[in-house]
Amino acid sequence: MNKLYKEISDALYNSYYGIERIEQTELKKSKFKDLTPNELHAIDAIGLHNYLTTSQLAEKMHVTRATISTQVDRLVRKGYVDRIRDEKDRRIIRLKLTHRGKLVCRAYHAYHNLMVKSFLQNLDENELQTIYRAFTNLEKFTNSH
Repeated sequence: MNKLYKEISDALYNSYYGIERIEQTELKKSKFKDLTPNELHAIDAIGLHNYLTTSQLAEKMHVTRATISTQVDRLVRKGYVDRIRDEKDRRIIRLKLTHRGKLVCRAYHAYHNLMVKSFLQNLDENELQTIYRAFTNLEKFTNSH
């Protein structure tokens, strides 16, 4: 079991950094080359139909408000995000993706779906259930920290 544990640990580590490397490479080749992977993740977290505040976005991404404010400033400057005043409470500023932001968000979702389909191809129902349980455990761990 110790050898299998090490192999799973290595695979998880290599997968994480492999996905990160692919994201960076694909961004540099795309028409969205002005984005960093972190900015791409912020766009994804804002989402197509959400109108999050900066504080909500920071909480969702597990970063400080100062960090996310700087990132949002860059995304606004680059034309991916707009700040809009809440209609009910004008003191509240919400974040909304621009047309360009929605385009990159959809492209990222398509990329993500392709990656997941590739990862899960040729697996039977029992294997899918095992992977689901493993990733649910991983998600619980990451959300608790």
